[in-house]
Amino acid sequence: MEASCRRALELGLPAIAFTEHADFVGGGYPDHRPLDLAGYLDALDRCRARFPSLRILSGVELGQPHRFPAEAAAVLAAGGLDRVLGSVHCVPWAESLMDVSLEGLLTPERAPDLLRSYLGEVLALVEGGQGFEVLAHLDYPKRYWPHAEVPYREQDYEEEFRAVLRAAAVRDLALEINTTRGVEPGRGLCPGPVVLRWWVEEGGRALSFGSDAHDPERIALGFELAARLAEGLGFKPNHDPTGFWRR
Repeated sequence: MEASCRRALELGLPAIAFTEHADFVGGGYPDHRPLDLAGYLDALDRCRARFPSLRILSGVELGQPHRFPAEAAAVLAAGGLDRVLGSVHCVPWAESLMDVSLEGLLTPERAPDLLRSYLGEVLALVEGGQGFEVLAHLDYPKRYWPHAEVPYREQDYEEEFRAVLRAAAVRDLALEINTTRGVEPGRGLCPGPVVLRWWVEEGGRALSFGSDAHDPERIALGFELAARLAEGLGFKPNHDPTGFWRR
């Protein structure tokens, strides 16, 4: 985290947000360890003391909270979080919840059905009423899609995408443009231009930007492209550099 703060200052960023994962996965991952929220907040305080010129936001990304509402509520009840994201990483598979990033899951034969299942999970997340304000990496499976064997066309899943976007707009959520550490846009920009246009058409009014860096050297990679897309769709920067872009 300290290295990330130093990198943010090198880039001239006015602020950085650490939206730590709080993934709820049930029994499918016996080695999974829950978020140590107290330890996370302690580390955050140390960074704030060491880098007083940088605004450092706390945050959490709740994974599958609609399936684990009590666990998600316990994280939020601890308080002290500036930004709360909601996301889906897992789909029901083989009587468990499996992350779509797992090698061998998104095969060419299974990929279309799994994407529809994934978007169904995201719709359940949005409609589930958990307390988050940003919908993160809407088309996460695109990162792991078998692009060489199966074309990835959002239009093939337009009904499912629009259902999620419509529900998110009704809740007045912000949609995250996740730049996936600067990976080439066809695979890494989540979502891309097609879905972002649908977001506007379905009444979406706010965007958030996340590089999902996981590495200090990848902070803010892809933000210039994301900003151009947002501006082209009529979104404007917030006077607060940590605020959402709005239409």
